[in-house]
Amino acid sequence: MFLDTDFLRDEEIRLVLYDTDPGDERRQWVPSYKFNICDPNGTKMGICDLRIGHNERVFFGGNIGYEIFEEYRGHHYAAKACRLLFGLARKHDMGYVLIACNPANIASRKTCEHLGCRFLGEIDLPADHILRRDGRTKQCVFRVDL
Repeated sequence: MFLDTDFLRDEEIRLVLYDTDPGDERRQWVPSYKFNICDPNGTKMGICDLRIGHNERVFFGGNIGYEIFEEYRGHHYAAKACRLLFGLARKHDMGYVLIACNPANIASRKTCEHLGCRFLGEIDLPADHILRRDGRTKQCVFRVDL
């Protein structure tokens, strides 16, 4: 089920796999890869993940998540990591990936725009969704066709 990820690198970053999760169909959790975003010397600059598959939970949470540590922001590392993850998603024959973010997260929205993602809208979260625990009521959802 999980594929080799050694190819997830470019001149500026490499994604270093640190965990996989087989998912839990009962909870609607799809299988996922978790990576450290590192520079060529191995310095950890952030994290990202790719969730394989599509369902309602993924629609609101996205297939791709990312966080760049504050001292490394402003270099498009999140977008560069996403582009690498698009290659892994293609190898899983996904067809498209979704990226979701808090409407207030301007940096994440700009990353999606930089990637050329199609904005699907600012979507109301279901009343029982886990993201509501943080006080959120809406989620921005973007799509990239692979």
